[in-house]
Amino acid sequence: MTRIGYGLYLAHPMCIVVNPTATIGNNCNLSQFTTIGSNHDQAATIGDDVYVGPNVCIIENVTIGNKATIGAGSVVVKDVPENLTVAGNPAKVISEKTPGRYVNHRWPI
Repeated sequence: MTRIGYGLYLAHPMCIVVNPTATIGNNCNLSQFTTIGSNHDQAATIGDDVYVGPNVCIIENVTIGNKATIGAGSVVVKDVPENLTVAGNPAKVISEKTPGRYVNHRWPI
């Protein structure tokens, strides 16, 4: 069963696929055409205050750290440390500046 924290924000809620074994933290933003998937035992664990851009694939049992930003069109196949911005295919660190800055509509917890 998918576990989702408080304050999940879907700006353009269409074509979003979330595997039932995924865990999504508090105050996360998921953009359109996002896939959080797994063909095996466990999908991703996503921390708090994470922004996932449009057309992102997060594949298998990876961990996305708190306040991370995943750039549009990225394919995430490895863990993403907290407070970083990653982008690309495969996703790589591109910035350490102002992570999570696109997280909107935070739920007060």
